[in-house]
Amino acid sequence: MSSNIKKRSALGKGLSALLENAETDITTSNGTGIVGSVSMLQISSIEANPFNPRTSFEKEALKELSQSISIHGIIQPLTVRKLGRDKYQLISGERRFRASQLAGLEEVPAYIRVANDQTMLEMALVENIQREDLNAMEVALSYQRLIDECSLTQDQLSQKIAKSRSSITNYIRLLKLPASIQAGVRDNLISMGHARALVSAGDEDLQLEIYDRVIAENLSVREIEALIKGERISSPKATSEEKKSAPTSISELQYTFKEHLGDRLAAKVDIKKSPNGSGQIVLKFSSENDLNRIIELLNKK
Repeated sequence: MSSNIKKRSALGKGLSALLENAETDITTSNGTGIVGSVSMLQISSIEANPFNPRTSFEKEALKELSQSISIHGIIQPLTVRKLGRDKYQLISGERRFRASQLAGLEEVPAYIRVANDQTMLEMALVENIQREDLNAMEVALSYQRLIDECSLTQDQLSQKIAKSRSSITNYIRLLKLPASIQAGVRDNLISMGHARALVSAGDEDLQLEIYDRVIAENLSVREIEALIKGERISSPKATSEEKKSAPTSISELQYTFKEHLGDRLAAKVDIKKSPNGSGQIVLKFSSENDLNRIIELLNKK
């Protein structure tokens, strides 16, 4: 397998780094993988789950997924159960597993679990989500794993991680984007704000068409929204130096502050700007207890 594919398949480094730390590791395995982390496993060491109720897989769909994996790598790691030294059994992701075999991959990224470790997995994922170095796709995948593997609703997840339900929904919706756009978010080619705007396009062909323009023309979030509405955007584009000096729009500031401050504090952030260029950033709270909660979070290092 080429080093390029290995690099593109390395989604989940944040979780791996967390669990390889002796202070936060769930438990270490006797093999090469760390239980609870994302590890690159030899595909030959993984066996299919004999109890999987799904036994048939459409060949053409597998071929398309295989081609996507060859280009972008596996966006969402498999989940496996450790059976013994260097032996694993699939828990979820059999389509990705079969498509990876078809693509000729020798290694695949996988979450490693042991029996009856749901509580430990939940604790590790919740702690991991609080990290600041995760990209939006890693956050989205962590949310989805908590919901699927720990049997949580979005409301329950919201309470556990002190994030608004709307924030959780926005992240999970990213998993509906085409693989190439998810890879773009993962590789920091586009921002969370760009990705959220692309989700609202709905139609996959339109999403991919606009995504290609975002990369080629460095479009803003507002320009994506205009394209989705069928509006024309001004051309030619400003040079990169002009874009750096141009004032940021209120809608883009809203996206930025909501991602980096509002979501972290689970609070609504408003930006008010006056004609003379001055303005205010308003952080809203619902009660004195809510204010104390926000102050406590702000004081955390």
